[in-house]
Amino acid sequence: MFSWYRQITSRERKTFWACFGGWSLDALEVQMFGLAIPALIAAFSLSKGDAGLISGVTLVTSAIGGWLGGTLSDRYGRVRTLQWMILWFSTFTFLSAFVTGFYPLLFVKAMQGFGIGGEWAAGAVLMAETINPKYRGKVMGTVQSAWAVGWGLAVALFTLIYSLVPQEFAWRVMFFVGLLPSLLIIWVRRNVPEPDSFQRMQKANVVPVSFAKSMAGIFRPELLRVTLLGGLLGLGAHGGYHAVMTWLPTFLKTERNLSVLNSGGYLAVIIFAFWCGCVVSGMLIDRIGRRKNILLFAVCCVLTVQAYVFFPLSNTQMLFLGFPLGFFAAGIPASLGAFFNELYPADVRGAGVGFCYNFGRVLSAVFPFLVGHMSESMSLGAAIGIDAGIAYGVAVIAALCLPETRGRSLETTPAPAMADAQAK
Repeated sequence: MFSWYRQITSRERKTFWACFGGWSLDALEVQMFGLAIPALIAAFSLSKGDAGLISGVTLVTSAIGGWLGGTLSDRYGRVRTLQWMILWFSTFTFLSAFVTGFYPLLFVKAMQGFGIGGEWAAGAVLMAETINPKYRGKVMGTVQSAWAVGWGLAVALFTLIYSLVPQEFAWRVMFFVGLLPSLLIIWVRRNVPEPDSFQRMQKANVVPVSFAKSMAGIFRPELLRVTLLGGLLGLGAHGGYHAVMTWLPTFLKTERNLSVLNSGGYLAVIIFAFWCGCVVSGMLIDRIGRRKNILLFAVCCVLTVQAYVFFPLSNTQMLFLGFPLGFFAAGIPASLGAFFNELYPADVRGAGVGFCYNFGRVLSAVFPFLVGHMSESMSLGAAIGIDAGIAYGVAVIAALCLPETRGRSLETTPAPAMADAQAK
């Protein structure tokens, strides 16, 4: 499964661990807040709506940060931007330990979001441009699996701190520890060089002359179709995930009277399944291609969701079915890093990857809303099943309208018109 690791160069390995570490820390910072929500509600007398607003604002700023971070990486370098973003989100996580109320917490979490989104974009481009094209899907899928590692670390850290520190201070200690990821910057600075393609782009003076032109570059005529379809792919991928994950706990609790989602065992299954799904998706995307892989995981996601919402399942059965749910839900996001990178030329690659991935993160909020609205006239389970099918259908259509890019060299990314002709 990981035989590729022995075959890549020392430089590629160092870049892999830099990106894997960065994405793990992304997940660690995000999941720490989710675990600390009950303590924050108690400490500041927050409502659930207040906590939801903080999460929503952080999601929006992380999406904007992804686009901005990708654009910065086009102008100033992939490695340099990666370091900036790790320092940014680590600092604001640390500052979260000292907040005294709702509005200070809202501000620091919003600021943290910019760094989290920007780090993903910079790391995705850095890894894609450094790795050998024949291993790109496997490596990008494995790097995406770092989210599960960071998620697991957050749960372990939460358990350890809350067992040693009084609950009223434990959440502050958790956020205080959030400064430690900044130490990764020292290692990255010493061991990870800029990709050859970016260095050549600098020497040829192809780097965008202004920040605004870099951001707008993905909408120039020859890239407009790719950008619109890529944004729709991101929308479908994230929309399907959020339509299911936002409402599934409510469905299981209110319509099935199941408590399995509150168990540590179910959480462990979902985390492990997500890791496995990313790794397997990475292997398949190199074997069968980007578009077929997205189609496969989208269909399997829809079928799994239908089983959840229509089959009469016990707690034990739900526990076992949690594995395929987490597994298939991971497959499409794990495909996007390689696919989006291969669609754009080097001068706007960061901006393109950051926009397409994060455009969907913001607009995907419409799908949970539709589930809630539709459930007023039908069962919640049916609404979840229909909306998940629509979202993943959007992802499939967008993927099929984009060119197949498996094995494409990022040194010579063809213009979209040429790529379409090659795909045909």
